[in-house]
Amino acid sequence: MLDLDLLEHLQSFLTERRKETFERVLSERTRHFTVVTEDVYQLHNTSAVMRSCDVFGIQDLSIVEEVNTKRIDKEIAMGAQKWVNLNRYSSIVTCIDDLKTQGYQIVATSPYNQSVALHDFDVTKKSAFFFGKERDGLSPTVLQKADVCLKIPMYGFTESLNISVSAAIVLQHVITKLKQSDVKWGLTPEQKNELRMIWAKNTIRSVEDIIGRYYLKNKNEV
Repeated sequence: MLDLDLLEHLQSFLTERRKETFERVLSERTRHFTVVTEDVYQLHNTSAVMRSCDVFGIQDLSIVEEVNTKRIDKEIAMGAQKWVNLNRYSSIVTCIDDLKTQGYQIVATSPYNQSVALHDFDVTKKSAFFFGKERDGLSPTVLQKADVCLKIPMYGFTESLNISVSAAIVLQHVITKLKQSDVKWGLTPEQKNELRMIWAKNTIRSVEDIIGRYYLKNKNEV
C-alpha cells in the first residue's frame, strides 16, 4: 500500500514548478495503450521508442529479450527512462499472455497479413502495439497470436520504416484520435499517486537517505 505521508514528505523537496509539471504530465498520461518491442537489436531504437512513449503520454513500455538483451541508452532516451515504466520479458508468449490478462488486445504492426490501415484503426479498444526486429519484423508467434495487424500506409518504393519512426507515427496518430474520442483514457487517482512517488524518487538527490531519515524520525516519535 502506498505511503501517502511519505509521498507528501518527498513532494516537499520538489520545487513548485516541478510539481506543476508532474501534474500537467499526469493529466495527459494513459494506460489505454501500451507498447512492446520484440528483440530489437539496435540499442538506440529501443531508447528512441521509449522517448516517443514519453512524448505521446504512454506510461508503459515492455521489452521482450529472448535473443537480444540491451540497456536503455540514456542519451537517446533523453531522460524518458525516469518517467516511463519499463517491463522486461524473456519470453514473447509470457508477455502476450500477461498483456491479455490486463485486457489489452494484441496489435502487430506489420504491412502484411491483411493488416488494418492506421487511419482505420479502432482506438476505443485497449491495445498493446508490438514492434519487431529491424530487419525481420515481428516473430511468427506475435503474428499468429495478434488480434489485429496494423499497417502504416506507404506510397514509395520502400516498404518499411525504422522501428522508432514507425512507433512515433503510430503513437501520434492513435493518441490524437483517442483524445478526440469519448473513451475515459486517463489514469486513476491511485495510479497517479504511484507515479508521483516513482517520479519524486527519480528526481530527488540522495532520496534513499531522505526516506531513511523520515522513517527513523517517525519510529522515534511513536
